[in-house]
Amino acid sequence: MTVPLRRLESYLTGAWRRGTGEGQVLADAATGAPVAVIDATGLDLAGALGYAREVGGPALRRLSFHDRAAMLKALAVWLNDRRAPLHAESLATGATPSDGLIDVDGGIGTLFAYASKGRRELPNARVLLDGAPERLSKDDSFSAQHVLTPLTGAAIHINAFNFPCWGMLEKIAPTLLAGVPAIVKPASQTAYLAESLMRAIVASGILPEGAVQLVAGSVGDLLDHVTGQDVVTFTGSAETGRRLRAHPAIVANATRFTMEADSLNAAILGPDAGPQSPEFELFLREVVREMTAKAGQKCTAIRRILVPARRLEAVQAALAERLERTPVGLPAEEGTRMGPLASLAQRAEVRARIAELLRDAEVVAGDPARVRLASGDAERGGFLNPVLLRCARPHAAAAVHDVEAFGPVATLMPYDEPEEAAALAARGRGSLVASVFTDDPGVAEAVVLGLAPHHGRVMIGNRASAKSSTGHGAPLPMLVHGGPGRAGGGEELGGIRGVMHYMQRTAVQGAPALLSAVTGRWVEGAGTREGLHPFRRPLADLRIGDRVTTAARTVTLADIEHFASFTGDTFYAHMDEAAAKANPFFEGRVAHGYLILSFAAGLFVDPAPGPVLANYGVDNLRFLAPVYPGDSLRVRLTCKEINPRATAGHGEVHWDAQVTNQKGEVVAQYDVLTMVAREWP
Repeated sequence: MTVPLRRLESYLTGAWRRGTGEGQVLADAATGAPVAVIDATGLDLAGALGYAREVGGPALRRLSFHDRAAMLKALAVWLNDRRAPLHAESLATGATPSDGLIDVDGGIGTLFAYASKGRRELPNARVLLDGAPERLSKDDSFSAQHVLTPLTGAAIHINAFNFPCWGMLEKIAPTLLAGVPAIVKPASQTAYLAESLMRAIVASGILPEGAVQLVAGSVGDLLDHVTGQDVVTFTGSAETGRRLRAHPAIVANATRFTMEADSLNAAILGPDAGPQSPEFELFLREVVREMTAKAGQKCTAIRRILVPARRLEAVQAALAERLERTPVGLPAEEGTRMGPLASLAQRAEVRARIAELLRDAEVVAGDPARVRLASGDAERGGFLNPVLLRCARPHAAAAVHDVEAFGPVATLMPYDEPEEAAALAARGRGSLVASVFTDDPGVAEAVVLGLAPHHGRVMIGNRASAKSSTGHGAPLPMLVHGGPGRAGGGEELGGIRGVMHYMQRTAVQGAPALLSAVTGRWVEGAGTREGLHPFRRPLADLRIGDRVTTAARTVTLADIEHFASFTGDTFYAHMDEAAAKANPFFEGRVAHGYLILSFAAGLFVDPAPGPVLANYGVDNLRFLAPVYPGDSLRVRLTCKEINPRATAGHGEVHWDAQVTNQKGEVVAQYDVLTMVAREWP
């Protein structure tokens, strides 16, 4: 009995939908056996885009950042408990179990990371404030605030074949946290794994309807319908990316377009890193790992290996020996170190690119034409042994700085000075990442400053960070992933920076009272409420603008001397009248800045037990004028922001603290951060 071949479906407008065409058969990367059929013929992609805007977007925008963060965490927990089937299916993509960890667990880990960042770094609100308020009038009757709000369109994510799980999750995590729905179009070759992941997401019931949709097959006419409120992201070849970026609808509507494309990433061995140094061994290990993980099918893989000319032979011999003994075979086999490329067609593509590289280089390890396997069949699977090339004259070469063989291929080349190594790396015309292995601070400075304008990320490897380093090729949720020029000129991830890609920055101007109503932050000139000490008010009764103005306290010379003796801070400006007068900023002995803070707290703190549970910090502290013996201080404390926690009986409250002297001059300004109970008692 013949079992029908699995036919992939798209999840659009709230249902799983099948294309009407014959479709394309997808094969197991290692065995060539049919895995699934993919087809999106006849599907209403314009309707899916409308559904995202009209159903998914409004549902997400009704939630606060904390609500969305909780949603991401719940989804991460759900998927984490259901990883096993994804890992099993990942083997068909050519990924070894360790490769699958990068894809499956790495993607789920990114969800967890954005859930945590959303909860810790974003307010429990629907508007994100960008920077401090701008005072536009002397009398505080007209002010401005930059705000970020979610776009009202959808994000269309067109992904690559190499990471079907991570590629989906690392893009939808910041998208959903921003409050924008997503339509994911995975690369066809490994779309069966992306579809399985999407089925798990849908089965969870955690995301609002329309928050995420999946197109299994051709993107069709989807891009014809984008507007200025949509975002298109693309991961893949620079040629395809340039074609998409020039799409008439994207150009006409100035649709945001982010691309992550070809990247000739470099690893540089510092001139100080001799064969007996820890850095030399770390360098070799990292190059081999980046050439063989995912069979070199990583956008961050090392393509160019730059070493001091006097180390060229030693590095070549060491790399050749390690690469030659790398077991290549079936991903499920226990001894396999490297699996196949994604398909036979991909292997043919890599071999064609190697042929181009041979214009500038020679093969010194591995045979592009013949495959040696520990297991598997080279006629059926896309197997290729690691190939190390050597370019003796990189300054005169062109192909090694222009052609990317997207597989286990890298080119070794010499340099003489650190600045020369950085200049050679820059010949790649923009890359995602470069690394330098050195224990010399001078080398690190020279190389990193030379690399930085041409790379989205630079990693320094040395003995001190060896155990904790995440390595050259690992994009991390908190760091930007992207690069200038050839690498696409875009950015992904980067922590909350990635969330902002899906939001509109707007300068809002107006009367402070109205500005505070819009932003949820009290600004100078907005209304206030005095009476009951605000520290007696729980969150349920506390309002933006609640204020207390304290009585005054005079600072004496005895206070200053006692504080100096008690704390040990006997800086001359506090203790030596003549030396203080010689200071261009002071007229004589001055009070300690922290004495001012301490006296201020003594003036505004209500000592009895109440809804204020704890002080957890001070932000934006500035000492603006000196305080002399005999000066009289008072504090004006105003409730500035209220950030309730959705799952706790308390919230975070920021207070604007302004300390003035008897002349009305502001001597200190800062934010006091407290935890306040929702109810009291």
